[in-house]
Amino acid sequence: MQANKKLTRKERKKQRAALVESESDNEATELSGGIGGGLALGDHFTVSLQAKTPAQKQNLENALDIKVDNFSIAAQGKELFTNASLTIAAGRRYGLVGPNGMGKTTLLKHIANRKLDIPSNIDILYCEQEIEVDEKSAIDVVILADVKRKKLLDEERQLMEKVSDGDLSVNERLQEVCDELRAIGADAAEPRARRILAGLGFNAEMQSRPSNQFSGGWRMRISLARALFLEPTLLLLDEPTNHLDLNAVIWLDNYLQNWKKTLLVVSHDQSFLDSICTDIIHLDQQKLYYYKGNYSQFKKMFGQKRKELEKEYEKQQKQLRDLKISGKSNKQALEKVAKGKQAKQKKDNKIDDFYNEENKMNLIQRPKDYVVKFRFPDPPALNPPILGAHDVSFGFPGRPMLFENVNFGIDLSSRIAIVGPNGVGKSTFLKLLLGDLEPTRGEIRKNHRLVKIYAFL
Repeated sequence: MQANKKLTRKERKKQRAALVESESDNEATELSGGIGGGLALGDHFTVSLQAKTPAQKQNLENALDIKVDNFSIAAQGKELFTNASLTIAAGRRYGLVGPNGMGKTTLLKHIANRKLDIPSNIDILYCEQEIEVDEKSAIDVVILADVKRKKLLDEERQLMEKVSDGDLSVNERLQEVCDELRAIGADAAEPRARRILAGLGFNAEMQSRPSNQFSGGWRMRISLARALFLEPTLLLLDEPTNHLDLNAVIWLDNYLQNWKKTLLVVSHDQSFLDSICTDIIHLDQQKLYYYKGNYSQFKKMFGQKRKELEKEYEKQQKQLRDLKISGKSNKQALEKVAKGKQAKQKKDNKIDDFYNEENKMNLIQRPKDYVVKFRFPDPPALNPPILGAHDVSFGFPGRPMLFENVNFGIDLSSRIAIVGPNGVGKSTFLKLLLGDLEPTRGEIRKNHRLVKIYAFL
């Protein structure tokens, strides 16, 4: 467009809209790094992607779905994904399941960081941890996350001040801003944010309370409320029910059943996945496998396919044994069976997903069960108590005391569960025992031979 050419009203409106959208996308990208931060992947991961043609790159710009073929992710030399394919259709609600430590959270972080080929028009928000706290109230933390609304409201205020000072030249722009605010439902934003916070357990007083006065569990709820309020094109949730009580879980369950945009959630809560998921993505043997339906339907289908695979594996092993008995060498037997498998795959691809694609002989691999192994070292004997609280009281500045005159002791044979509603101080009490917090009164004592205390909070 020529520099001196006068823009029409329509062109000016389109130009401003593009600018606001660009700024909004930039700030949304900052938020997508996990509300509260901490999403940086560092140099621990290497990603390999299939090269795309110029035409494929062009198609990627306006795509509504996500389709990434043959990607690999390794962490410090350990392969987490090998020639896997990611497919996410717009408007579907996916549950990502698989063994712990195999890469589910890693995949979410790589999607959020756009380390995979994600269409640029898809805004992503990854909600994984508690917010960064300050003096802003819980309701303000949620509402101010809508960057576009805030910018338009700020501009509206500035324009109205100019009109009040007699500058009528901004009336046209003021009308455009008002129209945009009406289009995004700006007036309904606060009531909607309050409904979300209320659903997650915040009463009116708590919604107005400064965010830095909440415990870690409640900060997680604010983070979740903020994510739900923003309604990104793709919402990534990692164990969203971990810090919720039953009422909040039920509310979130019902809320997500009506989620109109795309959702990818990692959870170990089977009933939660049954209620909200339209599809299941199963991470197994460094690959992603797709199933229509909820978690219970996935378990049934996976069990059936597992039985089919076991039968095919036994049949294959019998063929190998028979060929060796007939005089074939091990190599000849493997090659003959492999050729038969290749011919069958061309004719019938039903269980092809269960083949190990990296096996050059293309033979079926024995189904493997996921086995969890724990190793606990034997510590030397210590005289009790090894850790204790003596007349301990604690409260955060400006807030009521959480504990008063607590006496508590632990010895080597102790197996203790700390239970109670969210926000009453369970995690805070553990932090006192760890030494991360100092008691307001009293003393935390530990055996002088107690070298380390481990905690998973």
